Amino acid sequence: MTDTTTKKDHGVLYLGIDLGTSRTSVAASNGLRATVLSYVGYPKDVVARKLLQKDVLFGEEALEKRLALRLHRPLAHGVIQGDGKDAETLKAAQDLIAEIIRRAKPRADELVYAVIGAPAQASIQNKQAILEAARKSVDSVMLCSEPFSVAYGQDMLDDVLVVDIGAGTTDLCRMHGTMPEDSDQITNTFAGDYVDNQLAKEIKKVAPDAQFTKEMVKALKEKHSSVMERMEPVIVELPVKGKPTPIDLTEGMRAACKRIVPPIVEGLTQLISTFDPEFQQRLKNRVLLAGGGSQIKGLDVAIEAAMKERLGGGKVMRVEEPVYGGANGALKIAHDMPSEFWEKLK
Repeated sequence: MTDTTTKKDHGVLYLGIDLGTSRTSVAASNGLRATVLSYVGYPKDVVARKLLQKDVLFGEEALEKRLALRLHRPLAHGVIQGDGKDAETLKAAQDLIAEIIRRAKPRADELVYAVIGAPAQASIQNKQAILEAARKSVDSVMLCSEPFSVAYGQDMLDDVLVVDIGAGTTDLCRMHGTMPEDSDQITNTFAGDYVDNQLAKEIKKVAPDAQFTKEMVKALKEKHSSVMERMEPVIVELPVKGKPTPIDLTEGMRAACKRIVPPIVEGLTQLISTFDPEFQQRLKNRVLLAGGGSQIKGLDVAIEAAMKERLGGGKVMRVEEPVYGGANGALKIAHDMPSEFWEKLK
């Protein structure tokens, strides 16, 4: 390690944070990594406070105790709901960021420098709300687009198309050896939450009287999601008039998951067709799937098939660590960025 690097890193904990609609993850320069569901809950009343013995709950615990809580999912479509203008939503976002940083275990004498991923086409107001939410927990902060952080973490900065499928948004980013511009990035809302909504409709088709919650649908998707033509039967039990009843969701699961393929391929087509024609072939053969949605079984093959029909071909790869892909890349950016690129928060 050089003297310059030693001086730069001394007394600083660098964090890469993937602030997601469904899940928030951190990778830290001290080697720690953590992830938490993006739920924040506050006790509804004094009875709930006495029962829970906590002022705020996060993640799985908040979800489990939600009947006693004012439950918040402060992020929607990858950004703070309402641009952070609602006081309790902003507080929930602040508390979520503080919690994920706490799980990275910074020392009391360390400065905290964080790179936070945001959707590729987040507005100025969206970005300002994220900075405001981070203000209480970090000493310096920088925002970057989530797909760019994924590409940076994979050292794939030249002629690659990143498709980052989160819960709220799917972000597409065209990398060609420079910082991506607005024209290199596309964001749509055909992502994990959209699949959940579609799956709920499919359940109602086959079992109109079935009872379920959004959380139950999400859990079914995460366990069984697939777009493969030959997939394991998806037989689930859901209450019908209070009685657990087996329901065949095989076709419904495939149909719900497959509906994100056309919007993805539409975005890929737009980014490829507007690229330098000499390099279009290389670009279409380097499509990188990232984010939680990349774990849908057979999604890479389904996108390749649609690209062949629409674009004459294409090759799709998956990142090895979909949960930490964005956080790992953001941490790498944090290490590599010169000090003048950071926005100081005082």
